[in-house]
Amino acid sequence: MNYFLTEEQQMIKDLAAKIAAEKISPLTAKYDEEGIFPHEIVKALGEADLFRVFIPEEYEGLGGGVFEMALVVEELSRVCGGIALAYAASGLGTIPIILFGSDEQKKKYLPRLASGETLAAFALTEAGAGSDASAIRTTAKKDGDSYVITGTKQWITNGGEAEIYTVIALTDPDRGARGSSAIIVERDTPGFTFGKKEDKMGIRASATRELIFDECRVPAGQLLGKEGMGFLVAMKTFDQSRPGVAAQAVGIAQGALDKAVAYSNERKQFGKPISSFQGLQFMLADMATQVEAARALTYQVARNVDAGEKNLAGISAMAKVMASDTAMKVTTDAVQVFGGYGYMREYPVEKMMRDAKITQIYEGTNQIQREVIAMNLIKEQIRGKK
Repeated sequence: MNYFLTEEQQMIKDLAAKIAAEKISPLTAKYDEEGIFPHEIVKALGEADLFRVFIPEEYEGLGGGVFEMALVVEELSRVCGGIALAYAASGLGTIPIILFGSDEQKKKYLPRLASGETLAAFALTEAGAGSDASAIRTTAKKDGDSYVITGTKQWITNGGEAEIYTVIALTDPDRGARGSSAIIVERDTPGFTFGKKEDKMGIRASATRELIFDECRVPAGQLLGKEGMGFLVAMKTFDQSRPGVAAQAVGIAQGALDKAVAYSNERKQFGKPISSFQGLQFMLADMATQVEAARALTYQVARNVDAGEKNLAGISAMAKVMASDTAMKVTTDAVQVFGGYGYMREYPVEKMMRDAKITQIYEGTNQIQREVIAMNLIKEQIRGKK
């Protein structure tokens, strides 16, 4: 289907697909089995200038936006959702700096992130604060011209590998969510260490670790925006990053569909390819339709983000929900198409099914996303009556 990409966008998409085929594909199984972080792939993506696509030109980027980032994420995820996440998670950690950073902060960090030599991460989740992001307990107490951060963050993507972290912490615990702030913390800051590296079901090539802050002293100039804006920073960041999760899900689903179609033409039963059986044809038809629908919504929402639409929460949640549910359904069906072979680690669709599951969970579970969608519908209807 023609999505009317510009010449530059098509070049970005083709380049990401080339790297995925040539550099990621040969390593996918090994990195998944051993849980290896894809340093050499990140280096290749940096050398190809793909980290620059969503960063403004004045900070050594290519001036694209969320749509261009989604194109890259989709193509990489088509081959490996876990390896793609090193790229996507750096985008997540970069977005709050783009949205809320001062010119000084942007000049300091964005060129480094644009080069790909430096990765970013976003640190919100804690053991008792998952979908309820307002329940964080990590504190950042003002002490002269510094903030002293104490607490633990959990399940942080790119944890330990990223050099730059956007951390949401309480600067005024008595005010709850309204007392949280966003602070940039660099990896080598004294008092900042890393805990457990998670052994995950899927996306195993992605690093997921605890962040431990033990009276970690950070200059006050690292504050993003103003004190009390932390929850706003997080929500506005997710509004722009969720199309990236959707793009990851679309890529995983498309990769599984590709494998299923190819296998159905190769596998023979009763003397003919299984693709000749109507029951299987209908499965493939449904899978393809679901993938195209998810892609269309994901692309449109990413374009809305870049166009500056203000009310993004509802549609951003829709893209994330639809694409991730599609990825889970399509990868499960792909395993079914492969039959007994699909259940074996020797074949790629088993991994794709494991990778797909997390897209329904992180950056807000799909149950929470449905609440966001419904609340926005209700608010719009109430506004319409006034």
